Order: sequence, then structure tokens, then C-alpha cells
Amino acid sequence: MSVKIILFRRVPTEKYNDLQSLLMELRSVAEVQKGYISGESLMNKDDPEEYLVISSWADEDRWNEWFRHPKPIEIQEKIDELLGRKTLYQIYYNG
Repeated sequence: MSVKIILFRRVPTEKYNDLQSLLMELRSVAEVQKGYISGESLMNKDDPEEYLVISSWADEDRWNEWFRHPKPIEIQEKIDELLGRKTLYQIYYNG
């Protein structure tokens, strides 16, 4: 069953450019992974420091394989360090 991963981040305006390069690196790693379907980044219209990333995967096992791989972990740690907090995420099944 396919899943969508919703990631929530607060991005101070002055860190936006640094974050973008890390997100592009993270997405380029994801795009070649088995089970990856798509991803998109959204900025809140009323709060430009609030971002959501929606990532679609063939199933939860494929997501977990990717999320536990050393390269995504390394990039995610850099993102969390840059933002000063851990990225929050939830897994949603298609109903």
C-alpha cells in the first residue's frame, strides 16, 4: 500500500538558502531509490517560515529502507543542525 510522508519544518528566513541546497541533495538521493514516487515542498501562505514536504512512496517498507540509509541520515542531521530542531514527520496511508 502506498504511503505519503509529511515532514514539517520551521525555517528561519535567513537559513532558507542553506536549507534549499540540503533539500535538493536529499531529494536527489530519494529520486533514485526503489519505491520513491514523488515529492513536493510547500510553504505556508500565512507563515513563510513554515514548510511541509510531502513524499510519496510505494510502501512503508521502501520509505523505511531509504530513511535508515546512511546518506539520508547524514543529510537530515545537517538539516536538523541548521534549523536547530529535529524535523517532525508522520506516515499516512492512502485511504
